[in-house]
Amino acid sequence: MPRAQSAAERTKPSWSRVTLFGLVLVGLMLLAGCAAMPDRLEPLPAALAADASLPGIAGGRYWGDERPAELEAWLALPEATLRERYSGIMGRPHNYLVISGGGGDGAFGAGLLTGWTETGTRPEFQIVTGISTGALIAPFAFLGPDYDPVLREVYTQFSTKDLMEPRGPLEILRGDAVSSTRPLRRKIAEYLNDEVLAKIAAEGRKGRSLLVGTTNLDAGRPVVWDITRLAASTAPNAPALIHDVILASASIPGVFPPVLIEVEADGRRFDELHVDGGVTAQLFFSPAGADWRRIAQRLDARGEPRLYVIRNAKLRPRWETVKRRLVPVMSRSIDTLIGSQSIGNLAELYIVAREQGLDYRLAYIPQSFYAVADEPFDKDYMNQLFRLGRERALADQAWLTIDEVN
Repeated sequence: MPRAQSAAERTKPSWSRVTLFGLVLVGLMLLAGCAAMPDRLEPLPAALAADASLPGIAGGRYWGDERPAELEAWLALPEATLRERYSGIMGRPHNYLVISGGGGDGAFGAGLLTGWTETGTRPEFQIVTGISTGALIAPFAFLGPDYDPVLREVYTQFSTKDLMEPRGPLEILRGDAVSSTRPLRRKIAEYLNDEVLAKIAAEGRKGRSLLVGTTNLDAGRPVVWDITRLAASTAPNAPALIHDVILASASIPGVFPPVLIEVEADGRRFDELHVDGGVTAQLFFSPAGADWRRIAQRLDARGEPRLYVIRNAKLRPRWETVKRRLVPVMSRSIDTLIGSQSIGNLAELYIVAREQGLDYRLAYIPQSFYAVADEPFDKDYMNQLFRLGRERALADQAWLTIDEVN
């Protein structure tokens, strides 16, 4: 059981993902104008945004804030075509999993999934979506219990020094972030190797979907990436693109550099700038504006589809005595703003579930958890959260209906 929070802990700053982002933002504001940022090679013009495609890959992504144009055509497909394309999910109960951002707090979701496996009640998910730390969890949640050891390793064995490589003062002044993504990029490539991507592609051919969200910083809009479709592509650039997308989804602005993604338009190559999906939404269920009743009907889903949502954070912010100084005030304000955005995202999902006939289930870090991280990715803190998530799943205390949330 979590211990009582001490007075020191109530006033001690917490190293949340958004707190770190706030500190970086303040620093960049103070340094504005000190040095020119490096230019991009060929940014995609707004006039060509609608025509941009991924080199050698058909489809694979869409705007997260609008209904995909191909959805209507999909709904009109003959039943025989649907049964051929979606053989692995037709005529079965449907379960969907949404995993939020949260930085090191993603250890809670990782622990919950492993504990859920131990109960013997964890279902296969037809759709898994992830943003930020959720994008790191999502591939292994998608592939199922065999990958629980990977989740345990990633969220209990690594600390800040394993994931972030600090830059020197001159690099910060001349660059686009205070740290390098090299360690995180290496780990993404190591864990999402060709064998794992082949398994993701095989599940995609059954009709299952693994979706990851980023923010297109040029457009200021969310983008949803169909990792299952990218993994099934024979394009030689597909594995590197998947690594880039997941890295971008977890790239906290100012902390990690934005990720350049190459696209084609009007017979030319351009680049787009992508960052943490949490900039535009802390979690998502996709596609936007979809008629899920009709989708479930066309896929012959058995029973009421269930939507599971893991929020890797508390529902209410922890009390923190804020010093009357620029950095603490800005940091706490940004933390609060993004926390409020996440509650709005949860409410939107609940409304969708209620209107579309989905059974809504929510898991989140309880208010009674008082531990505080001493660094952005504090291994001891993440181990506590991992154990908490696992224990709540084992005790059948993880999932709440909206009426049970307090």
